[in-house]
Amino acid sequence: MNRKLRIKVCGMKFADNRKQVEKLGIDFLGYIFHEPSKRFIGDNPELELFNSKAKKVGVFVNENVFEILALAKNLGFEYVQLHGNENLKTCQILKGQGLKIIKAFSVNEKFKFSNTKQFAKVADYFLFDTKTEIPGGSGKKFNWQILEKYNGHTPFFLSGGISLEDAISIKEINHQKFTGVDLNSGFEDEPGLKNIEKLKLFISELKKT
Repeated sequence: MNRKLRIKVCGMKFADNRKQVEKLGIDFLGYIFHEPSKRFIGDNPELELFNSKAKKVGVFVNENVFEILALAKNLGFEYVQLHGNENLKTCQILKGQGLKIIKAFSVNEKFKFSNTKQFAKVADYFLFDTKTEIPGGSGKKFNWQILEKYNGHTPFFLSGGISLEDAISIKEINHQKFTGVDLNSGFEDEPGLKNIEKLKLFISELKKT
């Protein structure tokens, strides 16, 4: 694969760490607004955490649409990632307010990619993650060969258990709509604290032709 893959680093919690990550030239930063997650940003996060030039993504799980809109406006989010069972109407309301949508799907061997079709006109990207009990960084992979069954037109991010050792395998994924990777628990020293060296090595390997 010769095209440039977008890099999304998700689960940011610490402002200084965010600055270091951003210097690596990543494209998206994800912030998790889901309390059960170990990477939940907390009730009173420091505002410097969000002072980013990268595209900011608020990650929500079955959250009230008006709460999402308020947070996106207050914190300057361009994107929202919907990681629960959000319906088409929720996506349409958010899209109508000028937000860009990343709709996440939990994938396992039984996943039907036809489930994505209803969101095709409203989502800017899909994100295919490993099906787990709690969203937000499981460290587990699904069988990436399943992606061959996806024949939609919406570009997608790959997520779920990606680590430094996966860079070469990811470059071998030859799907026209594969647009980027979502990096989280495989690049951490603790939940929310990203390991800069691992990220740097991974990105460097990904850019090699």
